[in-house]
Amino acid sequence: MHDVKQIKKDPAAFDRAMESRGGGPVASNLLAVDGRRRNALSQLQKLQYRRNEIAFLVARAKRNEVNSEELEREAAEIKQSIVQVEEEEASQAEMLGEMLMKLPNVPLKEVPVGSDESANVCVRCVGEPTRFDFPPRPHYEVGETLGMVDFEGAVRISGSRFVVLYDQIARLERALKNFMLDIHCREFGYREVSVPFLVNTKCMYGTGQLPKFDGDSFCTTDGRWLIPTAEVPLTNLVRDTIVPLEKLPLRMTAYSACFRAEAGSAGRDTRGMIRNHQFAKVELVSIVHPSEGEQELERMMQAAENILVKLQLPYRVMLLSTGDMGFSAEKTYDLEVWIPSENKYREISSCSLCGQFQARRMAARYKNGAEKGFVSTLNGSGLAIGRTIVAILENCQLINKKVEIPEVLIPYMNGIRELGSNDG
Repeated sequence: MHDVKQIKKDPAAFDRAMESRGGGPVASNLLAVDGRRRNALSQLQKLQYRRNEIAFLVARAKRNEVNSEELEREAAEIKQSIVQVEEEEASQAEMLGEMLMKLPNVPLKEVPVGSDESANVCVRCVGEPTRFDFPPRPHYEVGETLGMVDFEGAVRISGSRFVVLYDQIARLERALKNFMLDIHCREFGYREVSVPFLVNTKCMYGTGQLPKFDGDSFCTTDGRWLIPTAEVPLTNLVRDTIVPLEKLPLRMTAYSACFRAEAGSAGRDTRGMIRNHQFAKVELVSIVHPSEGEQELERMMQAAENILVKLQLPYRVMLLSTGDMGFSAEKTYDLEVWIPSENKYREISSCSLCGQFQARRMAARYKNGAEKGFVSTLNGSGLAIGRTIVAILENCQLINKKVEIPEVLIPYMNGIRELGSNDG
């Protein structure tokens, strides 16, 4: 949500920001609606003042036994006018709110301007792309050959874009969940949280999934939503609250299943585990003072990168352009892991600074004595577990069709060193 006062200070700058996000100029329309709302409020104040003044005059007239019929007729007219003006103010306020809810966040100055991912900037590459003495197989072939990844069974029970994992790969999913949570809590001080996978509509509006992306989410028959990411319940934990400054920063991490309709991805990544309707993820969320947002983003990136470093998976860091960032973000870094069968990098984590954008939608504030303001929110994947499994199956595959387990995961795998071995 945007602050209309800030838009009013520089409407042209706001329009440029919206245009960089793929929209058009909107400031004049916003300010026109806000002008009508404020005009209605001004009228309302005048009417209320006159109503109170008449009430005083009527009371005095009755005490002095003076005829007050004319004043009472005016009072009745003012009462009717107040109802009409209140309806007008409410209507304009609702219209303004709906308009603002549909607008994305304003990017920071250092964010590259561009219409899509082609304008993203590579910040750094870590590790060399994995090379093999044999043609690397895609992850779905690796998993199916091992008999531990089942897409046909998933189709029978759920439809396309689902997967069933068995045996050691199912254990690998559990191992990654525990490993990631342990590292984030132990080394970076995140607080582990277990969250509901269903949230109400207000939560989805709070973090920016609604109203724009309702087609990408699953809604239940009773009006609740399956979470697209644990960012939604975690961030909304501070909704409608005032957090004392001394309790900031709040850093939380959670494992969750995530559910996405993938409405706009028809024909993309239809085979395998890259883009499913249901997937597992460990999420990172930070709630900080607005002055600490960019510093916290770098810290969150370090936490997410640390997982890839420990797994010894090659990756790169990308600064996303205005046209490729998420709706609520003002700055986003993507971590992209190397996928040998595709000979390219694929996203495995996004870490975003949302500034006060979500906090305004959620009415999430901080307090420091007399100072009050909206908090700054951040979120990031630490990491997407399904895509981490994909990266391990592809980067760690062996010529004997087994898969080497990264060293740090062996204790979590009950000593298993290779997928496809008879250990464990």
